Amino acid sequence: MAQVDTDRFLRDLNELRKIGEYKTGVHRPTFSPEDMESRHWLMERMRECGLEASIDGIGNVFGRHKGPGPHLLVGSHIESQNQAGWLDGALGVMAGVALARAGLPVDVVAFADEEGHYGSFIGSRSLIGLLEDSEIDTLTNRYHGKPLRQALKEAGLEGLPRPRLDPARYKGFFEMHIEQGTQLESQNLRAGVVTGIVAIWQFRIVIEGMQDHAGGTTMAERKDAGLTAVRMLARIDREFPMLCGPRTVWTCGRIALDPGAPSIIPGRAEVLFQFRDIDTEVLERLERCMRSVVQEMNRTERTVSTVEVMSRSKPAPCDPAMQAALAEAATKHANGQWQHMPSGAGHDAQYMARVMPAAMLFTPSINGISHHWAEDTKEEDLALNIRIMADAAEAFLRG
Repeated sequence: MAQVDTDRFLRDLNELRKIGEYKTGVHRPTFSPEDMESRHWLMERMRECGLEASIDGIGNVFGRHKGPGPHLLVGSHIESQNQAGWLDGALGVMAGVALARAGLPVDVVAFADEEGHYGSFIGSRSLIGLLEDSEIDTLTNRYHGKPLRQALKEAGLEGLPRPRLDPARYKGFFEMHIEQGTQLESQNLRAGVVTGIVAIWQFRIVIEGMQDHAGGTTMAERKDAGLTAVRMLARIDREFPMLCGPRTVWTCGRIALDPGAPSIIPGRAEVLFQFRDIDTEVLERLERCMRSVVQEMNRTERTVSTVEVMSRSKPAPCDPAMQAALAEAATKHANGQWQHMPSGAGHDAQYMARVMPAAMLFTPSINGISHHWAEDTKEEDLALNIRIMADAAEAFLRG
């Protein structure tokens, strides 16, 4: 059996968190100096455990095992959200390094920009051929507007090749990740074997009314797009619980009113709305409900609302054989303290699942906190889960 060095694994994680340190978390936005420092630091760790390290033209860091296969691909990402946590992504990358150090035939990858500072999963999509140069030309940073091409040049990545993965090299892809929720901790569980990654369906709802004076226009005369938006969302929130699955979630992430002044009735409202589930039938049911509510609001309100599809991703079921290997290892190391569970968040694994078998292992998140500098996991749980991952990887390679 492979003997994973849990002490070294924890030391590596704690050393990485010093790069871009922010309070108890990290601030390593994609292609920032701190992010690039962490990528070069990672390449050194890869070389130390015998991997051939490289970085490509979109920022993916790759450690290639030099020996014979069959091989596994293991990894995640190491950039962070702004002023966020030290484990989101980094845990999965350093888990891959730990498995390589234990002598397992794994390639390790740190995908670029999983956190979406410049685009949607541009690193993992690049590796499977779903990122065209024409898209790179259009992408900009969502916070400060810097073009991606400029960021790549400043990071020293301009002109580097963007090779594609060879799926035939791999028996599968493993990703370890923090749960980013409370399901494990609330049940005193220490590990989660992921059954699949949810699809995210996103919509823009535009409501057109009439901009007018907030004092001179009577309530009977108003065509208030803002109030229509509020009533519409309240109606959707009442209807969805009767149609959703056990782990469906929905979110209104933005309501923008135009012109957005206190003494002007808003003539236009833009609502960004999404829902997530692992079951496509549930997603389709929710979309029909949402559109029905919009249609009904157009009948009863003095405004006109339209729905635009922004994106409809696909659920990514985890590979049954890889799940079984994780479950067997979890039973060995945490008998009675683990469960099967879906992932409510998106991960690079959902793109790897398009070209090879893929699976994920979750560690508990203290108080469910993530995308915040207070994000944390007990070190004993981190050590337990790397042992689960090592045993599962070895068993799956033998199977």
